[in-house]
Amino acid sequence: MENVLYNDLVRRGFDVDVGVVEIATMEGGKKVRKQLEVDFVVNRGNDRYYIQSALSIADPEKKKQEIASLLRIPDSFKKIVVVRDHMKPWKDDNGIQYVGIEDFSRNELILKD
Repeated sequence: MENVLYNDLVRRGFDVDVGVVEIATMEGGKKVRKQLEVDFVVNRGNDRYYIQSALSIADPEKKKQEIASLLRIPDSFKKIVVVRDHMKPWKDDNGIQYVGIEDFSRNELILKD
């Protein structure tokens, strides 16, 4: 699915990179740095989008894992989770948009603010 998304984004004329968000946590009394991956950091001109790809987010733990990096990005660019399942596009309380892969690929307006 990531290959499909990557090819679709390149076809639309975006520059596509992988992103990393560093976090610091305490484990066993020690400060530990971890890196969380953002599947796609997508740029075209002044537009930027952060996109996570997930087969499903039906499991709350899986959803939490998928959005962990997005929640730690300190800017206001659009954040999107694309899933394999068919779903009506919606936004959560954090402003993260959820959309199925078919709607994402068919609807160019999803990547418009």
